[in-house]
Amino acid sequence: MTNMILSAVIGFCGALVFGRLLLPLLRRLKLGQKILEVGPNWHKSKEGTPTMGGFFFMLAITAAMVGIGWTEMRDGHYAHLLILGFAWTYGIIGFVDDLAKVRKKRNQGLTAPQKLLLQLSAAAAFLSLMRYIGALSDTITIPFTQITFTLPWPVYITLGILFITGVVNAVNFTDGLDGLLSGVTLPVAILFGLLGLRAENAGVSVFSGALAGSLLGFLWFNFHPAKVFMGDTGSLFIGGALCGLAFALNNPLILLVVGLVYLIELLSVVLQVSYYKLTGGKRIFKMSPIHHHFEMCGWKEKKVFLVFSLASVLLCIAGWFV
Repeated sequence: MTNMILSAVIGFCGALVFGRLLLPLLRRLKLGQKILEVGPNWHKSKEGTPTMGGFFFMLAITAAMVGIGWTEMRDGHYAHLLILGFAWTYGIIGFVDDLAKVRKKRNQGLTAPQKLLLQLSAAAAFLSLMRYIGALSDTITIPFTQITFTLPWPVYITLGILFITGVVNAVNFTDGLDGLLSGVTLPVAILFGLLGLRAENAGVSVFSGALAGSLLGFLWFNFHPAKVFMGDTGSLFIGGALCGLAFALNNPLILLVVGLVYLIELLSVVLQVSYYKLTGGKRIFKMSPIHHHFEMCGWKEKKVFLVFSLASVLLCIAGWFV
């Protein structure tokens, strides 16, 4: 518990420090966000807000792992380092995407096939390495039940790759309003830290503490009205971190419970696009992802942030009993 709290403090302070140092640099480099033309018209005022702010908490988490996580290495535990490397890999994919968007001056960087191939490759490498060091179990537990079953490793790895890719993109879709992804993820990070303590997995608890603390620090810059956006750099990093932690806990399906907000965001996009194509232009929602639908219904950004974050808190309370 002590190391988890210390990592959270380092993450929080680190995010504030790196934010103070990097925000002026992002402004000088004119790394501003391009707003989609099809998005809410009132979001146009946000155009030019610096992006790639995900580096604030990415560096803060890394500092916490250097400061606290090394103690686990002395006991021969390396899973938390793989999680960090995995999350950074996704963060770099997001960074390349963000950089391409800035250079092209549009809200589209890498092509969908390019991003998908990179994400699938990263997931395959992570799961393979986790199995190699003996930190992965092929036994699956169905949430809220005592049902467990074992899969052949090739099947487990294949399904795991697809699962990770889906969850990471769901997390990415959630990053659409000021502070939203941080607010929704903060309870999940705290829960994973507590689950790590319960499972006596100190690496997971330390990493989760750093994630929670750094996201809280990042909200200082990202809460409405946002001074900086995390960009795909940050959202893909968070998606990778959450998947890495869930697999390290040998309970990946817990993300179907505690990550329901992310999954609803993804599902709203899939349903909207599918229905639009099938009906020749009709829509289920006023706009997708679903947080924009609530905006179009008259909700202010702060209300969406509070309601979605509260929903995440309640889901995490349920997740404790999974």
